[in-house]
Amino acid sequence: MLLPARFYVFRVLCLFAVFEAVCLLDTGMLFPRESSSREVKELNGRWDFRADKSPNRNQGFEKAWYKSPLAETGPVIDMPVPASYNDITQDPTLRDFIGWVWYEREVVVPSRWIADEGTRVVLRVGSAHYYSIVWVNGVKVTEHNGGHLPFEAEIGSLIRKDPTQPCRITIAVNNTLTLDTLPPGNIQHMDDHTKYPDGFFVQNIYFDFFNYAGIHRSVLLYTTPKAYVDDITVVTDFSDNTGLAYYKVSVQGAATATLSVTLMEKNGHCVATSSGPSGVLKVVDVNLWWPYLMHENPAYLYSMEVRLTATDDGSTYEDVYTLPVGIRTVNVTSTQFLINNKPFYFHGVNKHEDSDIRGKGFDWPLIVKDFNLLKWLGANSFRTSHYPYAEEILQMCDRHGIVVIDECPGVGIKDIRSFGNASLTHHLAVMDELVLRDKNHASVVMWSVANEPAAEMPPADFYFNHSLSLHYDMWNAAPYVDVICVNSYFSWYHDPGHLEVIPIQLRAQFENWYGKYQKPIIQSEYGADAVPGLHSDPPLMFSEEYQKAVLQSYHNVFDQKRKQYVIGELIWNFADFMTAQEITRVVGNKKGIFTRERQPKAAAFILKERYWRLANETGRLPVWTKYPCSF
Repeated sequence: MLLPARFYVFRVLCLFAVFEAVCLLDTGMLFPRESSSREVKELNGRWDFRADKSPNRNQGFEKAWYKSPLAETGPVIDMPVPASYNDITQDPTLRDFIGWVWYEREVVVPSRWIADEGTRVVLRVGSAHYYSIVWVNGVKVTEHNGGHLPFEAEIGSLIRKDPTQPCRITIAVNNTLTLDTLPPGNIQHMDDHTKYPDGFFVQNIYFDFFNYAGIHRSVLLYTTPKAYVDDITVVTDFSDNTGLAYYKVSVQGAATATLSVTLMEKNGHCVATSSGPSGVLKVVDVNLWWPYLMHENPAYLYSMEVRLTATDDGSTYEDVYTLPVGIRTVNVTSTQFLINNKPFYFHGVNKHEDSDIRGKGFDWPLIVKDFNLLKWLGANSFRTSHYPYAEEILQMCDRHGIVVIDECPGVGIKDIRSFGNASLTHHLAVMDELVLRDKNHASVVMWSVANEPAAEMPPADFYFNHSLSLHYDMWNAAPYVDVICVNSYFSWYHDPGHLEVIPIQLRAQFENWYGKYQKPIIQSEYGADAVPGLHSDPPLMFSEEYQKAVLQSYHNVFDQKRKQYVIGELIWNFADFMTAQEITRVVGNKKGIFTRERQPKAAAFILKERYWRLANETGRLPVWTKYPCSF
């Protein structure tokens, strides 16, 4: 979220209900899961670390740091993985460091993995920001452009060259943002020696959150047989009480293979079977996947077990992969968003992957705490602002019935130079990776392909000629999407302090958008900063009372328009989060209804009362209490 002088719109697209709508890469990106044929070894913990602070940030490549243990080429420090490196030390130059940093760890690989040449050994990095190069024992195995999404490489042949030696993994990560990256940015060199030291430069960014960097998610080694299940695509439907799971399985490592597919209930009982690389599983008396607070039995997940048997050169390989499957449908009309043919109203939040010390590093205690707070709040949805979140978070959404608008890192696209072919190519690649990773999550109901891009440029040819279409002129984009999502901050970024303008301007916003496009609208961002513990009567900006008054004014209009065509409201933001240092921010963005430490402000109780009232008004919940007793 930037600081606009007007409201912006970002684009979302509904999940396509056909296989052809999923633009697949050459290989799949199934989440590593243990089974009778697969093992997973987690490499999280302490890694050796060094930032390349040479003037050109290139000494690591010039001196080939990857060819020998990192500690032999200079000093190293301890660095936890997963975590952003920025807030770990007391070194101010590392907190704002721009350029290459180097991670290294030696791993003991189980001997059975090495002895069996029919076993694939894969190294997987869940996310590193933003450009990564990976070596194993000094040999480059892969590189990846972009943060927030996983990448991997098969390394079995390398570690088998000398099985007596440990496996040394070296990862170089560069957080530099350019006009062609997502998100974009640019490097500005300050050459006036009367003001700046030699070689001084800054990283300019166009987004309102801290540019945390490092290895942010788990690093894993996992195995599969030589012939294995590479990818699974599932699209679901239902008719009356019969559920339908259309599936397609991709196999690698074998020209021919025998497949058996079994769908099981939560108790492990088989409810449907099939064979072959594609087909349909029919479930009688189906338990549909319902969002939290929309049904007495929300978030029901079946297990789809895929078993592969293949023979190659006299060897037989067996692989087993189990995928959680929620059977549900998503449809959109001119005034409603339907899940399982029932109207769904988004009452939720926007979030950030952000916390003290860890930065954007994945942390299970924080994730579980956040989900407890979401359910306490009565929230049924959130948007992954402004980038894809960890796979484990989406798995939690599947299990708890939290509906997700899945957003790519296309935030802060403001400079006209970011609208060229290089940016387009990268943006398309990121969208391919995002859809490939998240296509099977029952919780994901929409894709967001950009947040608050430049809207002042004149209309031109379509920026994307692709199944996920986007044009960066906001007025011309709306005909090509299913839902219009609007960010606006009346009485904050414009007309600050004037609460009386909210009902007039918000009603006009909704009426203008719907009048032009006849499509349902989500208020995807709204809110106000509140410094926790700051009070004022009458309400003044930055006080908790002012934040409450802004929310209540918006809510009054939402209640009028949700009876017509407004289908959701997502507060900005779930919790306070860190930003770059600037005069408009006092140690971060304070629009959270919770503090960065996850303690509630007064606004959290306003939303809790509202969200539980909205949930009970649907008529699909048992009216056993107005608020939950426990979770």
